[in-house]
Amino acid sequence: MSTPVINQLTIIGVGLIGGSLARALRRANAVTTLVGAGRNADQLAIARKLGVVDRTETDLAKACAGADVVVLAVPLGAMRAVLEQIAPTLSPDTIITDVGSAKGSVVSDAGQIFNGLPARFVPGHPIAGTEQSGVEASFAELFDQRRVILTPEAATDPAAVTTVCQLWEACGAQVMTMAVAHHDAVLAATSHLPHVLAYTLVDSLARQDDSREIFDYAAGGFRDFTRIASSDPQMWHDICAANREPLVAALQHFIRDLEQLTRAIEQADSDAIKQTFERAKQARDAFCNK
Repeated sequence: MSTPVINQLTIIGVGLIGGSLARALRRANAVTTLVGAGRNADQLAIARKLGVVDRTETDLAKACAGADVVVLAVPLGAMRAVLEQIAPTLSPDTIITDVGSAKGSVVSDAGQIFNGLPARFVPGHPIAGTEQSGVEASFAELFDQRRVILTPEAATDPAAVTTVCQLWEACGAQVMTMAVAHHDAVLAATSHLPHVLAYTLVDSLARQDDSREIFDYAAGGFRDFTRIASSDPQMWHDICAANREPLVAALQHFIRDLEQLTRAIEQADSDAIKQTFERAKQARDAFCNK
């Protein structure tokens, strides 16, 4: 893509995801002016110094003035407050999209604030990230060959969906669409559950009396399994709260399987243990090979 497709794009929340989006769009020469917005003036100054954005604003309404596209890259718990601040000043022609890991809460918040989901609101979620946070951790290649899920409603403007799709494709991503409820159920199992398990394991071990010795002898397997427990706690708190019901269902399903394996180990049921591990290895190898 050699020419800009968007004149002004405003990113509210210039952290890992928002910053990487800005870098990727700049790499693709897909935006004329990138505006970064947020509450933390120091972080915005870093984003500007690094060349991630062209200008910054702590006043969200000013940041959105004249924007063709506004990207909400804030934690889910902050989404409603941000929407309330920008709603009165947005042009009806402005496309709004987001990067939240749960879509039901975003659609609900936007629907309540705008008295119905705006036709040019395109909920989205890039399936990409690292355990790092902040604009200094952002990089243009984050979305290369990664999936981005859009969850437009029946009344969503197809032209707005096309623009958001082109935006993500310019970043190197593969875009697909999905119903909101299906997205939240799938991500609860594949993303939210693993993070909860990693956080819980580390917390459980850290609270044991011999925790120092445990961590002294932890090897690569522990490091690999728990890497995502270094992710932003506030962000993952918000995700758990926003996607509570699908996540609880995924947790309950996992707990049943864990209890079953616990009984197999307790009863020295060699076949059941081995079958579980073999199924898991086959499934993971197939996933990695794909």
